[in-house]
Amino acid sequence: MSLTPDEVKKIAYLARLSIGEEQVPEFVGSLSRIIDFVQQLDAADTQGVQPMAHPVPSTQRLRVDEVSESDQRERYQRNASSVQDGLYLVPRVIE
Repeated sequence: MSLTPDEVKKIAYLARLSIGEEQVPEFVGSLSRIIDFVQQLDAADTQGVQPMAHPVPSTQRLRVDEVSESDQRERYQRNASSVQDGLYLVPRVIE
């Protein structure tokens, strides 16, 4: 599939790209080759191919979901200027 210069200009406009008139033929060729490649990939027979979550077969290292840190809220809130019921109080910014 070959793009037309007008289609390339429209794509550039939609992508908010500024390309000069002299660059349009170059982009017509480059974008047309990309579309041809995508069409070539689309024509590949993928019947019976299992979808993959990752291209490299590997297992994810997992750890036990357990708390490893101690609760230090009171320690951290000692430095706060104003605290109420475990929450930091801040001055109102928007009236």
